[in-house]
Amino acid sequence: MPARAAIVATAGEIIGQGSKSFAAASTLFDRRTRERAWLLYAWCRACDDLADGQELGHGMKVVDDAADRLALITRRTEQALAGEVVGDPAFDALRIVAGETAMPHRFARDLIAGFALDAEEWRPRTTDDLMQYCYHVAGVVGCMMAVIMGVRPDDHATLDRACDLGLAFQLANIARDIEEDDRAARCYLPVEWLVEMDIPPGQHMKPPFRPRLTVLARRLATMAESYEASARGGTPALSFRSAWAVLAAAGIYGDIARQVAARGDHAWDHRVTTSGLQKLGWIARSAGQAARREALYAGTPRPAQLWTRPR
Repeated sequence: MPARAAIVATAGEIIGQGSKSFAAASTLFDRRTRERAWLLYAWCRACDDLADGQELGHGMKVVDDAADRLALITRRTEQALAGEVVGDPAFDALRIVAGETAMPHRFARDLIAGFALDAEEWRPRTTDDLMQYCYHVAGVVGCMMAVIMGVRPDDHATLDRACDLGLAFQLANIARDIEEDDRAARCYLPVEWLVEMDIPPGQHMKPPFRPRLTVLARRLATMAESYEASARGGTPALSFRSAWAVLAAAGIYGDIARQVAARGDHAWDHRVTTSGLQKLGWIARSAGQAARREALYAGTPRPAQLWTRPR
């Protein structure tokens, strides 16, 4: 059986190459939580890469064997959840983290359901469809991360806030990656939004429609900011170091949505990223927020208009 330490080391390399934002935030966790976060990320990254025919989140392309890829992801994930050695470091990472925590197995299956939507070339028709998708590919990861941080699976109020952070991340991703998704024949803008803006199907990246597309990207960014703000309300339930990491990640990733909105029609000229200096700024700022999390965020009700994850 592969040694845990070796799998953790591999997972650390994967997060370092796959997401500098998450890697930076993960350094703020205590060692046990940090290792489990790396393990979970490695599994999520492997599933995403398999589904999209990419490597470490880069080079997404249209795949012609989506159903076979989904079946492979499902099979290896079920082996891991059953406690079986898979022989793939990323899926053995899930085996370890699932075995060490009280993570409900349905969370992992909910994530795979998101990959199934992409495999079926699904498109959202309504805002609710969009949020369902965001839950399956990111919101549920927030729930899994919360469990890794010690949140009980029956603490639905805190899990809702953790889900909100995942939703914020995904909405920011969608806004940033509209052009990249279009090149892979994907579009996550709800059909009703495109109809509202009088953008013909499949034409949203055409130059004549850029100002209208900018309106929709800013809508996504505004939504992301609302869920980011709500997620902060869950941090009083976390330890200081976990709250620090969550708040840093919220700020770092939140800047992606804010930059998309600020760039307007030029949002897709170059890929939006956060600089090392911006990351350090959020890490420093979030320490103070984490220290004062009870005063800043405790007792703040979750806004009723926000979409709520399935139970």
